[in-house]
Amino acid sequence: MSTAPHFDIDLAAFWHDPYPVLTQLRVEAPIAYVPQLGGVVMTRRDDIAVSEKQIEVFSSHQPEGLMNKLMGHNLMRKDGEDHQAERKVIFPAVSPRTVKGTWREKFQEHTDRILDALVPKGGGDLSDVYARPVSGEALKEITGLTNITYLQIDSFSQGMIDGIANYAGDAEIEARCHAATAGIDAAIDDMLPVLRAHPNQSLLSVMVEAGLDMESARANVKLAISGGQNEPRDAIAGAIWALLNHPDQLELVLSGKVSWLRAFEEYARWISPIGMSPRRVAQHHVIRNVEFHPEDKVFFMFGSANRDEDYFADGHVFDVTRDASKSIAFGAGPHFCAGAAASRSLIADVALPAAFERLKGLRLEGRDEVKVGGWAFRGVLNLPCEWDK
Repeated sequence: MSTAPHFDIDLAAFWHDPYPVLTQLRVEAPIAYVPQLGGVVMTRRDDIAVSEKQIEVFSSHQPEGLMNKLMGHNLMRKDGEDHQAERKVIFPAVSPRTVKGTWREKFQEHTDRILDALVPKGGGDLSDVYARPVSGEALKEITGLTNITYLQIDSFSQGMIDGIANYAGDAEIEARCHAATAGIDAAIDDMLPVLRAHPNQSLLSVMVEAGLDMESARANVKLAISGGQNEPRDAIAGAIWALLNHPDQLELVLSGKVSWLRAFEEYARWISPIGMSPRRVAQHHVIRNVEFHPEDKVFFMFGSANRDEDYFADGHVFDVTRDASKSIAFGAGPHFCAGAAASRSLIADVALPAAFERLKGLRLEGRDEVKVGGWAFRGVLNLPCEWDK
């Protein structure tokens, strides 16, 4: 076991708001063993940025990890040539060129249709009635699973992310995860004949066309759904919430002084939708007298790195004028998020500007508190809003 100092946390409080504890850890024990998580957490940006590239030590290959057991062996849990080979296979589906030439138009079509129905209503929970369907419809297109609803996509995603963060071993959470993966397999089986007859730029189609084995293809579709729904969904809702709570900063964006992309990047730094990424120690290693031993479990705390005082002054403050280029919200090494271009386009090019353009007088409803939760995955849980009919 690692020689990192032990640091106990209240897991429920950590889920509600991890940032006070993460701030304390960066100062007192930037590398610490947390018994409640069963692993070592790294909380400083430099440690994470360096260690994430050291795949021979901090391996993504985790045969006994929850993701492998519950979702299959996807490219996120492979290293080196195996990872790069599968990343090359999926690239045509998520490349910046494909995003710009194929997906952005689809994103806009779905978003416009959703807003057409919302505008006359004058109010609603934008997390539920806007961010969820916008993200879900986009992900249906990208994955190729256009035979299911956005609500199914959302349910499958939530079931899996709850499952792979189920470090307490809750049997009910695990059962929901198994139901989600079974639902995805059924949807894949239904779409395979269609995509074989009519190939397109979707993730499933390009993997089939490239001859990737179906076990890996299924695992990669599940990976795309597990992260490709909840993270854009939470970032869309969260960025709207942040901007409405900071009207001076919203005005900077609306006036064109700050881009929508910069506002999104700052939100993703401030409240990182992906708060953590796990690794398995593959060989003995030492960082500042802290020893790591084979099979130790390590958590790279991206949410902490993105508020590291050495890089972000007043990191707890949402500031769209900030230089967030040192943020590692999408990762910092060979496992940098493959869907980053699609995420940026969906959120910064389409979802955020469309919401503020079409929902005139958009404002927080005020009667219900906006709640935020999670540490491995974090986002707003509700967003009650009003707008002019």
